[in-house]
Amino acid sequence: MIQPIYTHQFENGLVLVAEPMDWLESAAFSLLVVAGCCRDPADRLGLANLTCEMAQRGCGSRDSRQFVSDLELLGADTSASVSTVHCSYGGAMPAESLLETLAIYVDVVRRPHLPPEQLEDARLVCIQEIRAIEDDLAQKAFQELRRLQYGSPFGRSAPGTIEGLESARQDDLARFFRDTYRPNGAILSVAGKFDWPQLLDHAASLLADWTAGTAPVCEETPAAERVVHLPQDSSQTHIGIGYPSVPYAHPDYYEARAAVGVLSDGMSSRLFTEVRENRGLCYAVQAMCHSLRDRGSVLCYAGTTTERAQETLEVVLAELIRLGRGVAQDELDRLKAKLKSSLIMQQESSTSRSNSIAADWYHLGRVQTVDEVRAIIDGLSRDRIDAYLESHPPRDFRLVTLGERPLELPVGIS
Repeated sequence: MIQPIYTHQFENGLVLVAEPMDWLESAAFSLLVVAGCCRDPADRLGLANLTCEMAQRGCGSRDSRQFVSDLELLGADTSASVSTVHCSYGGAMPAESLLETLAIYVDVVRRPHLPPEQLEDARLVCIQEIRAIEDDLAQKAFQELRRLQYGSPFGRSAPGTIEGLESARQDDLARFFRDTYRPNGAILSVAGKFDWPQLLDHAASLLADWTAGTAPVCEETPAAERVVHLPQDSSQTHIGIGYPSVPYAHPDYYEARAAVGVLSDGMSSRLFTEVRENRGLCYAVQAMCHSLRDRGSVLCYAGTTTERAQETLEVVLAELIRLGRGVAQDELDRLKAKLKSSLIMQQESSTSRSNSIAADWYHLGRVQTVDEVRAIIDGLSRDRIDAYLESHPPRDFRLVTLGERPLELPVGIS
């Protein structure tokens, strides 16, 4: 039996997409508005994150305390986050609590109080996020790699800067909310146990009269540097390497994903085996596909000692370049097994599936079923992956190092 996926687009542009998982007793939702950090004013970096925090401090008829209490009474485990493009609110709860929880979060995105008396407390919470990143050197290096790879505004860090947060005022919050919390471009995804006609009627009563607006245009500025060093008094060196890849919507995305999986998925992957196990060069190494809507990249990280940092960089780069020569059948077989295992786990989690179908809609304009993804994985072959790597070899590397001494890209590496 083919699992149905329901979709409905309201006249104001908001899309409701839902997938039933009737074997569960839970439901989960994700509510995305186009209010990500790419919309931050250049002198108010962190405003999206601050607005997200403030929107949850009372909404509709609830003050801040009642908001938290009502969600707890519904058994809802909720969260909120800001990414490059979206501000996302979501959660999982017993299926019978879904509709009431959705009503609360519609108030969050439509009728938040943004209470002025809580602005300073919210600002401190957001500043602490930035300070936590300062203490997490690996994350700090990765953050800089994103900036180097995508430039501004799409390479920004969602927490922003302390200077940007300290500059934000109440009228900045009100303006940002007014300009970005709009139904056009918004996505509401639901997965788990629910009744579709009831869900659609409920969503229409909450959202159909939401007025569309025009979001500000993001002006792009590419990063000028290829290599950046962040000085840090530390016995460790953190290395970030990025290079262009295809986005999620590209026909060859799964070939690209498979190639990176051979590099980094599991303890049999090339980076783990060669850089960490065989040579003992580092304590952590990984690579991942990252995608915006219209562009993608591969982002790699290695954490090592100061003394072995240059050698670690050279060995990681050698493995990236060797990947361009193709993959072996046993590597592909292991990767397929791992990817299918992840799909099975997703079928047990309404939260994972809710997030996945929202991402699919944003990137693809449709939702891939689990069976469709499984068929794509089954269809992966060495010939197709090797053909992809021949036309998209790892190159045009960007490098971030954080530690005592800067490193250099080896001669001949482009």
